[in-house]
Amino acid sequence: MGAIERNGYVFEPEYSVIEQNGAIHVYNKGTFVEEVTFSFSGKYPEPKQIEELIEKYCNVRGI
Repeated sequence: MGAIERNGYVFEPEYSVIEQNGAIHVYNKGTFVEEVTFSFSGKYPEPKQIEELIEKYCNVRGI
């Protein structure tokens, strides 16, 4: 899954299959804002899980 853009923010997911965890790096206008971490099971995180994390992030921060 590649970067996702929402209202000027860019969300770049990455994950480790071995460690079963991942992070979404959040950027605004090219500047790093923060890292949102998560865990998953299986071979990779489901795209729906990543979308839900981004949606929650945007709702909490009013983005």
